[in-house]
Amino acid sequence: MPNKINTPRHRRPTADEQHLLAQLTVRPLAPHETERFDQLIVQHHYLHRSELVGEHLRYVATYHGQWLALAAWCAPTWHLKARDAFIGWTDEQRRTRLPLLANNARLLVLPDCHYPNLISRFMKLMLARLSADWQTRWGHPLALAESFVDPQLYRGTAYKVSGWSKLGQSAGWKRSAEDFYQKHDRPKQIWVRELVKKACVKLRAPVLPPDWAAVEQNAQPRCTTKAPQLRSLVETLRAEVPECRSKKGLAFPIAGMLALIAQATFSGVRRGPQDLADYAATLSQGQLRALGFRRDKHTGRVRFPGVTPFRDVLIGVDAAALERALLAWQEQLLGPAQDPLVIVDGKTLRHAHLELVSAVNGQGRWLGTVAVPEGSNEIPAARQLLTKVSVQHKTTLADALHTQLETAQQILFEGGGDYALTVKANQKQLVQTLATLLTPGKFSPSAHAADPCADPGTQLQPAGDSPPGMPGSDPGASRFSRRPSDCAPAAAGAESRSEDHRNGVSDQQPDPGATRRAGLAAPEAELLGDREPVAPRAGRVAG
Repeated sequence: MPNKINTPRHRRPTADEQHLLAQLTVRPLAPHETERFDQLIVQHHYLHRSELVGEHLRYVATYHGQWLALAAWCAPTWHLKARDAFIGWTDEQRRTRLPLLANNARLLVLPDCHYPNLISRFMKLMLARLSADWQTRWGHPLALAESFVDPQLYRGTAYKVSGWSKLGQSAGWKRSAEDFYQKHDRPKQIWVRELVKKACVKLRAPVLPPDWAAVEQNAQPRCTTKAPQLRSLVETLRAEVPECRSKKGLAFPIAGMLALIAQATFSGVRRGPQDLADYAATLSQGQLRALGFRRDKHTGRVRFPGVTPFRDVLIGVDAAALERALLAWQEQLLGPAQDPLVIVDGKTLRHAHLELVSAVNGQGRWLGTVAVPEGSNEIPAARQLLTKVSVQHKTTLADALHTQLETAQQILFEGGGDYALTVKANQKQLVQTLATLLTPGKFSPSAHAADPCADPGTQLQPAGDSPPGMPGSDPGASRFSRRPSDCAPAAAGAESRSEDHRNGVSDQQPDPGATRRAGLAAPEAELLGDREPVAPRAGRVAG
């Protein structure tokens, strides 16, 4: 390799140096080379530290096997105001899509290797392969790169000539712990570069491109609830749920533990104590304090629970008391539920080998849950759930498993609600009954079972005569008998004509109750039995 020539800083490379640049090779570091890389960084880089955070890659630029320059990439900065404004994404998008960014944490030209254009050539070759190498190593590509430059030492020329954009300066803080920052009063320049065309547009789009989507799907759940909201849930749980553990577990009060479990569930954690412990490790000190957890006497930091405390709570908690507390907290936040639907559905928790039946309303709001006893099934569990959930003046929806006589009677007669239950072809008798009810037939204005009328529109009387059986007609001219039993409904109908007319119903309409009783009484009795609704509501006629 040619020797470095002591010449003015800005000059054109010599022919030998041009040859070096043309033959420059850039590659990721092999695992056995990491120790040498770190030693050079500690010795020659101005930060004198080689640690990298999260996903990372190390690169080396070589000429005929000799190392000339080094670079290290790692996980990006969690919060960076200028960068986030440049991308234009939301906080939630940043949380789930941040792995699509990488930070150029170290960039070093080794002593006696400061050739003209070396660093820009190194940067160009490295950026050309960075995303593909990241895909190979970490299973996903990259969209954007970021870096910091100390303006007291460097001008950022290597980034500028390589197509990077300077966004401004950082606020002058450094990260010294998981969620703790210290002021260092040396703001850094912020540089970014898109690695694909329109990367920022894609990063802030509602849906990521298919080859990026896995990053969002694999994002680790994280608690985004603010401390005041956590405290309100803790207070509700503390008032409702009794402690179930011995004194040795009280470093993590049960109210805080249950609030943490609830937040983890809302965030998508599903697999049990180990995943709950991993989730707890992501909480900030402020969130842990809001949960009522104690400080470690040695470090002074609030501790987060591990696997054992979660297991103890899940085994011993009073499930009924917990459900009451969570429903009360939900109503405190959202107000009373006004939706007219109650949707009943069963789910199996695969990792817990537990079957649950839950109710939600049409807006997805949780109304309650019942566990299916071992050796039983969803049907009795759903009936137990319906005794706890108010269905009055509401419509209950369920799948075909719950299309049962006793369930329908419970909703209609005991709950005072309506139902819409699925019927499948294997329920043959019920399918046949429903087919009979729903088969189109000839319409009789009087709904008299003994006189099936001719086709609609058939004139039964000369023009100008009152229709048979309608109020005001001549009983003798009608083909219907006027037995005493026939007169009672007519009298009742006559008394209510003025009210019907005020409600927008013509007094020349047939009695809807009579129609319903005549056409549906037998089938409904067959489906639901002979019981009477305790309190039929307006708009539904009791048969």
